[in-house]
Amino acid sequence: MPHESVHTVQSYEQELEQLRSLVNKMGGLVERQVAQAITAVVEHDEDAALDAPEMDPQVDELERETEALVIRLLALRAPMAGDLREVVVALKISGDLERIGDCAASIARRAMRNELLSCPISLTGLHSMGRLVQENLRRTIDAMDQRDPELARIVWHSDTAVDELYVSLFRELVTYMMEDPRNIGPCAHLLFIAKNLERIGDHATNISERVYYAVTGNILPIIRPRGKTFD
Repeated sequence: MPHESVHTVQSYEQELEQLRSLVNKMGGLVERQVAQAITAVVEHDEDAALDAPEMDPQVDELERETEALVIRLLALRAPMAGDLREVVVALKISGDLERIGDCAASIARRAMRNELLSCPISLTGLHSMGRLVQENLRRTIDAMDQRDPELARIVWHSDTAVDELYVSLFRELVTYMMEDPRNIGPCAHLLFIAKNLERIGDHATNISERVYYAVTGNILPIIRPRGKTFD
């Protein structure tokens, strides 16, 4: 093979590796954001509440770098087959990760509201939901890093439990609000937090679907497994 061709192939592989590195770094950062946001809520931790939103600009910058590199790869390298799937999926995953970061920042900003600091309502259900969402996100990032389609499929199925916890928590909080109008303020904040956790779970599921497709070339069923509904 001519020297120039070897150099071109090596550069292409380096760019693909750089793309993987950017997405993995972004995943690690949003995983930390979510952990800090949940800590801020359940432990009333002011440092964690400040830390999560402060990471948002880093996440946004990584998304921009990922987008720029994807455009470069598509324009100059014309990737095919598995490489093409990986490049396109990286762009979509970075979008989901950025939105997870936004949700985590939103949770953290609500965590130190006065209504929640003096809230008499148990946070056990919210804590359980937060731990499950964290676990699903961690496994999603592992599946992404290891290019593991089976782990991605496990996360895809696990979103059912997140949905069921959200519905249960929603009903519990609405009951508190109906029983005592003084609970409306703190419960409204907790409902927003729970909804953001549910959205993080959905984005993690999106990522798992994309990982599965990138690795196998197959698409998981359009209709996802769902938990309880409000019917």
